[in-house]
Amino acid sequence: SAKCGGCGPGYATPLDAMKGKFFSSKGPREEIVYLPCVYRNTGIEKPDYLATVDVDPKSPHYCQVIHRLPMPNLRDELHHSGWNSCSSCFGDATKRRNRLILPSLISSRIYVVDVGTDLRAPRIHKIVEPVELFWKGNVANPHTSHCLGSGDILISCLGDPSGNGKGGFVLLDGETFEVKGNWEKGGKVPSLGYDFWYQPRHNVLLSTEWGAPKILADGFNPADVEKGHYGRCINVWDWSTHTHLQSIDLGKGSIPLEIRFLHNPDAAEGFVGCALSGGVHRFYKTEKGDWAAEKVIEVPSKKVQGWLLPDMPGLITDILISLDDRFLYLSNWLHGDIRQYDISNTCKAKLVGQVFLGGSITRGGPVTVVEDKELKSQPEPFVIKGKRVQGGPQMLQLSLDGKRLYVTTSLYSGWDKQFYPDLVKEGSVMLQIDVDTERGGLEVNKNFLVDFGKEPDGPALAHEIRYPGGDSTSDIWI
Repeated sequence: SAKCGGCGPGYATPLDAMKGKFFSSKGPREEIVYLPCVYRNTGIEKPDYLATVDVDPKSPHYCQVIHRLPMPNLRDELHHSGWNSCSSCFGDATKRRNRLILPSLISSRIYVVDVGTDLRAPRIHKIVEPVELFWKGNVANPHTSHCLGSGDILISCLGDPSGNGKGGFVLLDGETFEVKGNWEKGGKVPSLGYDFWYQPRHNVLLSTEWGAPKILADGFNPADVEKGHYGRCINVWDWSTHTHLQSIDLGKGSIPLEIRFLHNPDAAEGFVGCALSGGVHRFYKTEKGDWAAEKVIEVPSKKVQGWLLPDMPGLITDILISLDDRFLYLSNWLHGDIRQYDISNTCKAKLVGQVFLGGSITRGGPVTVVEDKELKSQPEPFVIKGKRVQGGPQMLQLSLDGKRLYVTTSLYSGWDKQFYPDLVKEGSVMLQIDVDTERGGLEVNKNFLVDFGKEPDGPALAHEIRYPGGDSTSDIWI
């Protein structure tokens, strides 16, 4: 930071982050990552914990969990995480990226973790109890947290305290981490919530919809889609007034999950992945000034026997965009593949890389594919370092320079248990994919495996990946 003078956390621009400006002389290579690890629904009566994993190839502890921070409660379902400050605070030299915000999807507790005192051994700084969300915001089931340029922290929620769907938000004070109340204003709040991204240069926040918490808590029933308990819209909010402006309907049964603007803060477009419909939609600002969406990627369902339904969707559960806005990556949790698309032309995504890492359609398993519009044969089971990987690729995180894609295999414990019972028994893994950033292309790093099936308290379900220095999915430039 000495080169930067009076700057705050993060980087001035996405391309600065990609080049590793203001890093130490080691450059932008990540050395450790943090992952929430879940025991809910595994039969192991232990609290969820935050794992610190060494990902430095030069380290004697490469691919090892070097620290575990257990939470003080059982069955929280740690899920996603965010920072107290990031590149949105770059102009404020008083801010530091030293607290990791860990919302609990099921208990509605929010843990504030101190990663500033000892980067490799985080400790709990503060606990925001569920009653704070219930009383001050009438919301529950917090999901995505993003730091704001104001210093506050904005967290989206899935529901109300009774488990019904409600797409509201809470604001946390960035210094005290007290709940300040709701972010949204006005009478209109969407019936469902999930992820969000904001872009002040276009005075907009966009949010997505998963499902009603009490419906999805313990598994997926296709009939609930027909009943309207799962989402289908991108919700458009006015950034300055915090009011709901518009809902963009992506179709019945689409279930839009992760939403990502392009990183360039001038860009008035981005992408959202739809889990059940297998589509990625480009959203964009129209000439009239409102927002619209068009499908630019479609992963066709496969006709199968021996599964829950006769048609198996890919279940796009995560997407991310490289910091130079050139590539989009998506994970097909059920089919078992990760795909890389060139999005230089955002209207015409071009498939340039694909790799299979398990999934439900592997050869020799209970599912037989009877009709497939893409593959000539069912993929082989994925084995690395002698371990057969259970589950499918799920959470993605890309190194700042875009050359290493990290992936974990657990979606959410209630759905893991239903779709991949062996994953719950054997634990999830973290893998690393080498990326060709010139022409496109993906290749598994055969030397990299973090096996959460070998954890001291038993197999755990590791979820989202965060780097201490910021990453492709948490930093927003304003």
